[in-house]
Amino acid sequence: MDAVVTWVAGWFWATDHEVSRFVLQRGVALVYAIAFVAVLQQFRPLLGERGLLPVPRYLERMGPAVGPTLFRWRYSDRLLAAVAWAGLAVALALVVGLPQTGPPWLPMLAFAALYLLYLSVVNVGQVFYGFGWESLLLEAGFLAAFLGSDGVGVPTLVLLAFCWLLLRVELGAGLIKMRGDPCWRDLTCLYYHHETQPMPGPFSAFFHALPKPLHKVEVAANHVVQLVVPFLLFAPQPVASVAAGLVVVTQLWLVASGNFAWLNWLTMLLAFAAVSDDVLRAVLPGLPVTPPSASGPGWFAVVVGAVTLLVLALSYRPARNLVSRRQKMNAAFNRWHLVGAYGAFGSITRRRDEVVVEGSAADDPGDESAWREYVFKGKPGPVDRRPRQWAPYHLRLDWGMWFLALGSVAQHVWFERFLLRLLEADPAVLRLLHHDPFDGERPRWVRARVFRYRYATRAERRRDGVWWVRDDRGLLVDPEMLDRVARAR
Repeated sequence: MDAVVTWVAGWFWATDHEVSRFVLQRGVALVYAIAFVAVLQQFRPLLGERGLLPVPRYLERMGPAVGPTLFRWRYSDRLLAAVAWAGLAVALALVVGLPQTGPPWLPMLAFAALYLLYLSVVNVGQVFYGFGWESLLLEAGFLAAFLGSDGVGVPTLVLLAFCWLLLRVELGAGLIKMRGDPCWRDLTCLYYHHETQPMPGPFSAFFHALPKPLHKVEVAANHVVQLVVPFLLFAPQPVASVAAGLVVVTQLWLVASGNFAWLNWLTMLLAFAAVSDDVLRAVLPGLPVTPPSASGPGWFAVVVGAVTLLVLALSYRPARNLVSRRQKMNAAFNRWHLVGAYGAFGSITRRRDEVVVEGSAADDPGDESAWREYVFKGKPGPVDRRPRQWAPYHLRLDWGMWFLALGSVAQHVWFERFLLRLLEADPAVLRLLHHDPFDGERPRWVRARVFRYRYATRAERRRDGVWWVRDDRGLLVDPEMLDRVARAR
């Protein structure tokens, strides 16, 4: 009997995953810090009291259906700022490891605070927070709360929960591709994706220019990593560590080829749950690893067991979703955003259309020489501007503009209010842009045009100094004056 108890205790507390805990706790906390910085910089003009989709109106319309949030009874921009600053402070404390030096309940409370504060933001964020990686960050933060502190053992069950989360991320993305666009099955999707992805990065044009046979290799390798490798995360060492390494390499490739906020970075962090200290020492002989603690307090083991049972109970619907022919992508099955479904790019657009917003100070909107372009921070605009690296930071307005180009204006009610804010020269909204052509002054007119973009060839780039070539596809929104838009509202 004593031997059985000893074996169970030895299995419950991992003895070779100190680096896993270090990376997961500090890495996830760092992503939270980036997320709260984005809240401070972008939430008020997008969703604040005078935002494009004001939270007070949303709360009034949705009532209890809005989900758990600190703003359920009252929202103000001041309260939002307090939530964001508090979240940023707690996240940075975890990054430097202060709560981890105390008893295990201290980092537990710190991560619980991060989770609840950011959940409050996400549940009122509407379309600007409707991304799968919001739920992914919330779930990762929830699990990180139960990794313990530096003075106790690393709970094996929590590491397995992280691996289960990573499996759902990768396998969900792989299956949605195989069930979706035929170009994933004939290996041709990357003929288009590097050019048409939401926000290209500085090297995306070079990835697009790779030979087509290499694009097919990219897709095939992606299928292997997403459809086969995730199951190996649960294999014995060193197989699990090798599987995690393949996930990291694939995600680094995605980081180099585009901007997907913190999705790729967080996925790499999750992979460390399967990495053994022994394997790391074999690869990096000089790596310092703190000797592991043998166990943790009894109450902590009970909490970990209860959390494991909760994850198992919530896993039925996402597991069923994975095997369903009608698989949902980025679905949250509960209002707490725990144990959800993930996936990305089940379909690929073949052409890139961009909405270009312009303003004019002329009396006559027919004077084409007076129109000036508003330049966004991340999305393609002027053809001579090379795309920048923004990830893991998330430019929410720029992503909204990409979705706008895929559908009708009527589907994006925030866009009309965005045009009104430009006519008003609203300082908060203008700070979301890279360049205001009117230097803070009000334009007389605004309009939106659609352009078809493609990457410039090497010869065009050398001759004209451009990264893009674009063709006018016509007006999306006719020229509007401030009084006309105000009356329409």
